[in-house]
Amino acid sequence: MTLYALTGTPGSGKTTVGAELRARGYDAIDGKKYIIDNGLLGELDAERDTHEVDLDALNDSLSGLASDGSEHIFESHLSHFMDCRAIIVLRCSPDVLAERLRARGYSEAKVRENVQSEILDVILCEASESDIPVYEVDCTSMTVSRTADAVEAILKGEVAYYLPGRTDWSEEMERWF
Repeated sequence: MTLYALTGTPGSGKTTVGAELRARGYDAIDGKKYIIDNGLLGELDAERDTHEVDLDALNDSLSGLASDGSEHIFESHLSHFMDCRAIIVLRCSPDVLAERLRARGYSEAKVRENVQSEILDVILCEASESDIPVYEVDCTSMTVSRTADAVEAILKGEVAYYLPGRTDWSEEMERWF
């Protein structure tokens, strides 16, 4: 099995891009659905308004996928913690991200927490702590189709443009901290 991680801050576009990749014939696994369907959703952390997930159990579950030599893309804000061939981090500007999260009904505290995570490159930094190749795609002003094209390019080995370091939201720190 070849597993690729499609990750990013909540609201960055993972689920939408995953759906586009499925429409193109890829086995893009909806991480949230997979976690629920496989009984991996833990207790609610009420303070952070999120559920715990046992990452080891999730990784073990994914390793159990049929090893048929096909490619699988696991789409989740946790996917960069899985054993995979490469990690693709979707990035989104703080203002656009905040709009998306508010449209989902996130509380202002949760919007701020996620926007601050994006500004600080939390997921990119976590992903970079592994020995797995990491790529980033700033999809702020890209269509879903264009973002999926970028993911496909990375899967095909066309990675030079997507090496980490092109995306920097640090000028937004004063506004969000």
